[in-house]
Amino acid sequence: MEKITNIIQASIDVKTKILKDKKILQTVKDCVDIIVSAFEKGNKVLFCGNGGSASDAQHLAAEFSGRFYTDRDALPAEALHCNSSYITAVANDYSYDVIYSRLIKGIGKPGDVLVGLSTSGNSVNIVKAFEIAKEKEMITIAFTGATGGKLKSLSDYLINIPSEDTPRIQESHIMLGHIICQFVEEIYFADTDD
Repeated sequence: MEKITNIIQASIDVKTKILKDKKILQTVKDCVDIIVSAFEKGNKVLFCGNGGSASDAQHLAAEFSGRFYTDRDALPAEALHCNSSYITAVANDYSYDVIYSRLIKGIGKPGDVLVGLSTSGNSVNIVKAFEIAKEKEMITIAFTGATGGKLKSLSDYLINIPSEDTPRIQESHIMLGHIICQFVEEIYFADTDD
């Protein structure tokens, strides 16, 4: 029982640090504004991650393309790993390191948003995707752990969770991702109701 309560408390402690971190909170607000603006301009939001972060990427993309709280039109968002034929072909024929960058090179447009989730901030395939996204004049948002890793210097917006513990970082990624989805939905569809 004590171990369970310790894990829950550790999760609460990380979220308390986020709650007190004005820079992270401002970055979340800025990400909302950037994504709303991208959708208003006809751009899309693309997500990428590995393992649990891939699940979070897919989850957040679905909140936009499906719905969050309100019954509304779909928004143009997708997770880049969902085409298993593409992923396995590129990983086999080229390298797993380029599964995302190759796709960004093909479908990324100036003004699109690339959201990368990597607890270390050093996932090679996401770093390479961010490099190509910068070349394509896309906007980059990284969800990472405390240091930001290599994604720090490649990100227009960095949400670096103040933790080194992967599960605690991922719990906070989905929490802040949900906040972004909620506010984007509220603002974007309030703007289009007129």
